[in-house]
Amino acid sequence: MIAQTPEPPYLAVIFSSQRTPGDQGYAAMAERMVELASAQPGFLGVESARDTDGFGITVSYWKDEASIAAWKAHAEHAVAQRLGRERWYGAFHLRVCRVERASGVGAKPGLS
Repeated sequence: MIAQTPEPPYLAVIFSSQRTPGDQGYAAMAERMVELASAQPGFLGVESARDTDGFGITVSYWKDEASIAAWKAHAEHAVAQRLGRERWYGAFHLRVCRVERASGVGAKPGLS
């Protein structure tokens, strides 16, 4: 689903990853992380996709740096980060960027 974000500017956290084989509790934790992130102050939305070879990209949208820092420090998220490094990801990269412009077709960007 396409995230319904407000008018820019806002921040995007782009998490690119290569999964290791097998679930090992990943699906349940991923669902829990979206549930938790959605309840965090400053959270604006999330989009995620993964191909059949295990490569995935998740983009979460945030109001500001403080919101991202609070999410990074969240206790349950810290557990998921540790498990990701230990068991779920063969490789990953995280990038944070500022969204300056947004446009689209269909559901109008900026409406939730």
